[in-house]
Amino acid sequence: MIDKIYVDIDNQSINNSVPKYATKGSAGVDVRANIENPIVLKPLDRFLIPTGISLQIPEGYEAQVRPRSGRALKQGLTVLNTPGTIDSDYRGEIQIILINLSKEDITIAPNSRIAQIVFSKYAKATFIPVFKFNSDISNDRGEKGFGSSGND
Repeated sequence: MIDKIYVDIDNQSINNSVPKYATKGSAGVDVRANIENPIVLKPLDRFLIPTGISLQIPEGYEAQVRPRSGRALKQGLTVLNTPGTIDSDYRGEIQIILINLSKEDITIAPNSRIAQIVFSKYAKATFIPVFKFNSDISNDRGEKGFGSSGND
């Protein structure tokens, strides 16, 4: 469990606030657009939106950037590379790539909630080169992919 995440708020930040969870049970913390003027995204436009914050994430954890479900459903606004990963050793400003998947223009207002961040523990793997997988381990799937496990 993460005890603390340190937040560096840019002195030039418009919203100048620490991210907050919307409810007691929220897994994701909302992040806001750190912009002075509204940005209009035309259909299929994408834009890199600054947040004005940087995070110090403990080693062994990542921050995953995800869309806000209400804006995705109601407006067609989503995060392009979702989930985006913020590594524990990154110290730069968090910026969010938004894309308008609707048929209408979408306006991003200053200080509006644009995405959410969820913190997740991860494991690192050790890669061992082999020329053939262990034949003692059998499975029915083999090299089959994309829909090979059934239609359900």
